[in-house]
Amino acid sequence: MNIEALYQTYLQYPSIQTDTRKIESGDLFFALKGANFDGNQFAKEAIDKGAAYAIIDDAAFSIAEKTILVQDSLQTLQLLAKHHRLQFTIPFIAITGSNGKTTTKELTHAVLATSFKTYTTEGNLNNHIGVPLTILKIKPDAEFAVIEMGANHLQEIASYCQIATPTHGLITNCGKAHLEGFGSEENVRKAKGELFDFLRHYNGGAFAMWDYKYLQELSKGIQTIYKYGTHDADIVGNVWKNDPFLEVNFTKSFIGKIKTNLVGSYNLPNVLAAVAVGKYFKIEDGKIKEAIEAYLPSNSRSQLLQKGTNKIILDAYNANPSSMNFAIENFSAMEGENKTLVLGSMAELGEESLKEHQFILDKIKGHKWKNVLLVGGDFERLDHPFLRFSSATKAGEWLKQKNIKNSFVLIKGSRSTQMEKVLDYLED
Repeated sequence: MNIEALYQTYLQYPSIQTDTRKIESGDLFFALKGANFDGNQFAKEAIDKGAAYAIIDDAAFSIAEKTILVQDSLQTLQLLAKHHRLQFTIPFIAITGSNGKTTTKELTHAVLATSFKTYTTEGNLNNHIGVPLTILKIKPDAEFAVIEMGANHLQEIASYCQIATPTHGLITNCGKAHLEGFGSEENVRKAKGELFDFLRHYNGGAFAMWDYKYLQELSKGIQTIYKYGTHDADIVGNVWKNDPFLEVNFTKSFIGKIKTNLVGSYNLPNVLAAVAVGKYFKIEDGKIKEAIEAYLPSNSRSQLLQKGTNKIILDAYNANPSSMNFAIENFSAMEGENKTLVLGSMAELGEESLKEHQFILDKIKGHKWKNVLLVGGDFERLDHPFLRFSSATKAGEWLKQKNIKNSFVLIKGSRSTQMEKVLDYLED
């Protein structure tokens, strides 16, 4: 079956699933393969649960009139998404970067949704499967789409651009993330820059944090660049307060203050980006302000929590050397007593891992803390004077045993360390 014919089937059954646990009547099931599973084996289960059709790439699992055999299920999903994308003439804004992608995407969506029917990536479904699934959820009433793109190797963002064909793009930053896959910080910039390469080639528009010289370089040659930053930009704003929530004072194009529910001055560029997008697309200042001030972070991202007498910053969705450094510096600068660091190790750093963990250790030593708990990975391999634990659970047990009270706690680490489990041991 060719893509046009499959697209007609999709228009009849526009709900797509790749997980049989989520199948509902009338869904299309795409049988994808992974390192430890073969979705073709679940085609019959999907049909039995009510799927209209199962798209498979192994004839051995064919079911008469209920399966559609293709050469490659994943490639077909991506081609179907691209075909669907090409039915729209609306702005598609792609967002990538080492840190802050999801927060920037959520803030941008909140701003655009005040005035336009806007679709966006759910959670952080920003990979080779998530990007096409996001696009295929966009309905005919769409006026804007905001697509998050993640990457851990070169040419990945370029491939997503071929599917999403963005009209506008935004790179939050280029830091030390996924060094194992990229090999170097220079390659991180090259990889994220693939978004700007696409926009340059297809006469798209870019939003750029003008404080970052490397983004000035990466954006050269793009037809339309809308700049945001702390000075010399189209949108200018600076940290007004950060205790505990970030408040931003704007002095150009958007005048006044926005008080967010985000913890951490490192969220300043994320807020500036969302305001820049809103202003560029002529959304009223009042609506921009209201949208950003109403946004509540979730999923362990820059959340401020209260557990008993303890105040906690939960920023444990993920971590890399750049974001860890920002979080430590921000936490140190905040007002508070009995500060406790609970940090998990950082993943996907390859040969640079020991060096980057040592950098974080040196950063910790440069400040005063009541307690420092370090969990797993290369934090266990290096010499340091801090408390060390093999898991977040073990760290939580120590905190419970010590019955800490009236403390200010930062919890952060890579997803693999599951640092949010520490919360289970802090009394309400």
